[in-house]
Amino acid sequence: MNLSNQRRMAASLLKCGINRVWMDPDRSEDIAEAVTRTDVRGLINSGVIKAVRKKGISSGRIRKRKTQKKKGRRKGQGSREGTTYARLPKKKRWIQRIRPQRKLLKELRDGGRIDKKTYRKLYRHASGGMFKSKAHLKSHAQMEEE
Repeated sequence: MNLSNQRRMAASLLKCGINRVWMDPDRSEDIAEAVTRTDVRGLINSGVIKAVRKKGISSGRIRKRKTQKKKGRRKGQGSREGTTYARLPKKKRWIQRIRPQRKLLKELRDGGRIDKKTYRKLYRHASGGMFKSKAHLKSHAQMEEE
């Protein structure tokens, strides 16, 4: 049974392609009798002819990649674009280093573990970039205490 004409009409009524038109295989006789667009429209309304949903693009792989990147994966040499300082500017790197150091110094001073004079000295050293990390600063502060 050739239903290509009905399929074509249904495609134009459903505003989709011919391949997306679904026709009920049990009602093929009724579909064959539909000659006009009005007949086909009636079959569409009754659910004998439908438009198949478009296939989307799955986000599963993207989601997986995002979780991996959150864990710090996929950051190897081959994934990098741009220089080291384009990826993380020197200023941002400095801010990430100096703020915790200054916070630690304030905690040590307020806690009474170092006096004001030592605090000032270590603060100036930190501003000069003497300490590479909080741990490095802590070790210096301990030496100053003794």
